[in-house]
Amino acid sequence: MVVHPAVSAPDAAPRIRIVAAVIRDGAGRSLLVRKRGAEVFQQPGGKRDPGDADDLATLARELREELGCELLPGSARFLCRASAPAANERGHVVEAEVYEVQVRGEIRAQAEIAELRWIDPAAPGGLPIARLSREHILPLLR
Repeated sequence: MVVHPAVSAPDAAPRIRIVAAVIRDGAGRSLLVRKRGAEVFQQPGGKRDPGDADDLATLARELREELGCELLPGSARFLCRASAPAANERGHVVEAEVYEVQVRGEIRAQAEIAELRWIDPAAPGGLPIARLSREHILPLLR
């Protein structure tokens, strides 16, 4: 298990716990999403709901709601636990359990997702990317 410490994250900052997905295509690109009203791209995923049994139940629900696709059973591989200043909630720290997963079905932006981007993890270009993804997750995919 890889554990990445918070980067410039005050200890007293409120925590937001999430589960994040790494979804790759056949060319090795990674999917990033941008939520409505946000300027940066990040991994798909989200917060656990009270009815979610575990991390993978949360991921399955979030992928179905936000991307319209289905998490393939047995495909999840734990990548890391990481934290960084939250991209969309000023003054908060996001703490993520990150899994690489495979999905089936057409991936499309829906619910609060405004835009999708497939990027080369080794060369994301000038795309604005959340610190959690940029500093902790994408480097693991190179």
